Amino acid sequence: MSEHLVKAYVVAIVKRGTEHETAEKVLEIDGVTEALVTYGMWDFVARIETVSLEKLDKIISNIRQLPEIESTNTLIGV
Repeated sequence: MSEHLVKAYVVAIVKRGTEHETAEKVLEIDGVTEALVTYGMWDFVARIETVSLEKLDKIISNIRQLPEIESTNTLIGV
């Protein structure tokens, strides 16, 4: 039986000049599979894969606690 993963993307606005540093920090969080600096409305996007919505909530909370983060938006896929 294969495990169904919860997949999500978090886009964030960060303090000016901290985009690359913040993406690297986010990539170190367990469950984050990719973090890319972007240009436009959002400063970076992080891809998350985990086993439950409860764990996803904890990962997103960890991201939001970083001092460089100003705002986030989360997209959850099924």
